[in-house]
Amino acid sequence: MKERNTKPSASARLFAATAAVLASCAASGAYAFTLEGAPKVAFIYASSAQDGGWNEALEAGRKAVEEQLKVPVAVTENIPEEATKLRAAIDLYVKRGFNIIIGTTYGYSAPMAEAAKAYPNVAFLSASGTENGPNMESFYARTYQGWYLAGIAAGQATKTKKIGILAGFPVGVVNWDINSFALGARSVDPAIETVAVFANSWWDPVKEGQIAQAILDQKADVLATNLSATSALDAAEKAGVPSVGFQLDMSHAAPKTIQTSVVFRWEKYLVPTIKEIIDGSWKPEEFGAFEGLETGVVELAPFGPTVSEETKAKIEAAKQDIIAGKLDPFQGLLKKQDGTVVVDAGGKVDDAALWSMDYFVDGVIGTMPAK
Repeated sequence: MKERNTKPSASARLFAATAAVLASCAASGAYAFTLEGAPKVAFIYASSAQDGGWNEALEAGRKAVEEQLKVPVAVTENIPEEATKLRAAIDLYVKRGFNIIIGTTYGYSAPMAEAAKAYPNVAFLSASGTENGPNMESFYARTYQGWYLAGIAAGQATKTKKIGILAGFPVGVVNWDINSFALGARSVDPAIETVAVFANSWWDPVKEGQIAQAILDQKADVLATNLSATSALDAAEKAGVPSVGFQLDMSHAAPKTIQTSVVFRWEKYLVPTIKEIIDGSWKPEEFGAFEGLETGVVELAPFGPTVSEETKAKIEAAKQDIIAGKLDPFQGLLKKQDGTVVVDAGGKVDDAALWSMDYFVDGVIGTMPAK
């Protein structure tokens, strides 16, 4: 009786090896997404695209996509952060053949993830989102890097050693901006304090103006806003004190006193990413895209007339050190407002801890609301 050959054939071994590689690629998300049909891009906004801040920065990126990639781009505004209304807008776009959809607000994240599962052949990009998948990538920017540089400018400008910043809500991406601004100022002078106040709103120009004045009344002589309205800059210009804007170049609101603005350049992410989707080489990041000064997604607007050459040189040196990895705004020794050590000397806050940042660092005057 002939002995049975139990050794796999060469073709069987090749098949098994190929299957193992394919399984590994699938598990790691290494496959590039394949777009079906001609590219058609849609942007969905929760409010007006011309809001003077967050949406308008994304709108500039949308226009760059249209101009540089020469693809059809549609826009829908004023779709509230409600799952049913967003899904209705997405369903309509897909029905009309749109296959690249960009949501522009944090509140869209979860319903967009559900839509991505329902439409696996459509690519979804979610601004400030938290969900990712084989056809969906959330994206945000390392804004804290820009705010650290702005903090250096504020630290160089202050005479009272007290600066202020107005923000929206106590969420991680806001808290890291406040803290980094304070740390940048303290890199100039460790005695500088930063007054931080939450407006508990993303857009309330009247309230923001009132809060800005209250911060100035506490003897802060540099005022920054982390919001879309220019109310804080208007107050600073009227008081004759330096200011810092956000999201867009806000120099028009304070031409005499503005130092700079921390700005988004979303085209630096959107254009190459959408090009990859069209070319078939897009591989969504497992934990989303998170770019900073190194790609230009975060930048500082041109400096105002009162910023000295010495200050500009200090900021440029710090910028290059951040890009080179020699400097991290949240490197140790880092302490919370109450003195608790967050990171020992030689360490730094990792990305996971950045997203969940729920404290003020030492030197910030203000109250972090309880969860």
